[in-house]
Amino acid sequence: MICIVLDSVGCGGAPDAVAYGDEGADTLGHLHARIPDLQLPNLSSLGLGEILGLHPETPPHQGARWARLTETSSGKDTTTGHWELMGCVLEKPFVTFEAFPGDFLIELSKRAGCGFIGNRATSGTTILDELGEDHLLTGKPILYTSADSVLQIAAHEEHFGLQRLWDVCQAARTLLDEKNMRVGRVIARPFVGDVGNFQRTGNRHDYSMMPGETVLDHLVSRGVRTIGVGKISDIFAGSGITESHPTKSNLEGMQTLDRLWSENRSQPHFILANLVDFDSLHGHRRNPQGYADCLREFDGWLGSFLPEIAAKDRLMITADHGNDPYHHGTDHTREQVPLLTLNFPCELNAKYFCDVARIVEAYFALPK
Repeated sequence: MICIVLDSVGCGGAPDAVAYGDEGADTLGHLHARIPDLQLPNLSSLGLGEILGLHPETPPHQGARWARLTETSSGKDTTTGHWELMGCVLEKPFVTFEAFPGDFLIELSKRAGCGFIGNRATSGTTILDELGEDHLLTGKPILYTSADSVLQIAAHEEHFGLQRLWDVCQAARTLLDEKNMRVGRVIARPFVGDVGNFQRTGNRHDYSMMPGETVLDHLVSRGVRTIGVGKISDIFAGSGITESHPTKSNLEGMQTLDRLWSENRSQPHFILANLVDFDSLHGHRRNPQGYADCLREFDGWLGSFLPEIAAKDRLMITADHGNDPYHHGTDHTREQVPLLTLNFPCELNAKYFCDVARIVEAYFALPK
């Protein structure tokens, strides 16, 4: 079985979107409405057109089943979405900050061996423009956050050092956990370049809180291999993941899926993949055309991958939240997400994110 999470590819309509300031957000709906030549025939063959109310001329594949899922946990971030998809519903939301407390920063500076600049909620690309030069002059990494429950630390790979940045982020994760500060993720944001031309690299690393029990843990306990692709292992803090394949782009992720699928046909396994470019490169940067092109790229790959799905195999494609490039601001949007499946023999009866875990449990005959 394989489950591919298209990071931020929401389909609008979250019942509580207004509580998050996201009333009217609709990532896929707005892209289809405002980019007339956006055609995704392979996703449509699994039911995406039916979910979006487009009703294409070509009906979905006979073995396709689809649903629209609603998140029950509080939040609209990657960690919350992925955890609930795998059965861990958050009854208590992660905390967010406009700025981190002074006593926390003092202790983090002692442990990390350096001070910090920034400490405010802002866009990651904006803060590089504002503080990148100061970082090079002072040697202090840039610490910032956003509307999500994240602590992000940016530093120049060459001047500060990549491993050193990762060590600082691990120290931040440890300190947050010790202080019971429920921040979902610490994110290392390395960059390169010169003043006026700073660019993030693909060496991002996420340090998540340890999740509660998930279907991944159940699979491992039953001897099923669980293979994470992309930032899956980071999102689950390694819990319930027997094998991890980090990737730096959607293209690398899709190439990794091709390889893993061909190499792992002889024994039961569950592949969980995250493709992040939709979100990180286009959603946050409010780039509709780039987002549409990214969807086309995935749809083209999907067309070559679908023939590799045998009758005994199971495919799921879903998302973890929205990030409508036509919406105000630069943050995630609280949306429902599509669930597209192939070769499930009966109706999905899926309404919520956590129903994905139920479907996985049923396929592998696990206790609920």
